[in-house]
Amino acid sequence: MVEYRKLDEALTGGCQCGAVRYAVGVQPDNVHVCHCRMCQKAVGGSFAVICPVLKSDFVVTRGAISWFHSSAVARRGFCKDCGTPLIFDYPAYPDIGVLAGSFDQPDRVPPVVQYGVESRVRWWHGLEALPGDKPTYADDPERMLPRIRASNRQHPDWET
Repeated sequence: MVEYRKLDEALTGGCQCGAVRYAVGVQPDNVHVCHCRMCQKAVGGSFAVICPVLKSDFVVTRGAISWFHSSAVARRGFCKDCGTPLIFDYPAYPDIGVLAGSFDQPDRVPPVVQYGVESRVRWWHGLEALPGDKPTYADDPERMLPRIRASNRQHPDWET
């Protein structure tokens, strides 16, 4: 059994619209990047970053998680209002996998290993070599960013 380290300050997170919020009282263990096709489809991206914690250390503080049974043994938790993927769960196991991108401070849950590498996209290894010095909408000739900010419905990265 994994010994999870209790945190002085809980990790919090939630969905994009704020309908679902949660808190985790321990540091996730074996945080991993999963490249399998099921995870790719579940998050709509090239990989998922999964942060395992005991179910007893995970508390929904607002709203309710909706579930999609992605196989006979696993289910995926998400917000029914905005669709944000939040959880990977084997119901018979004592732990769940919280998706790193749903944490308010994803930097606090760095991955330590990768799984499902047989499905890793071929361009994965070239990401580090790509230019990466531009902030969001650095090139914004249509002035989208001010309009996005003025109409933003995304919940802030803190509890309210």
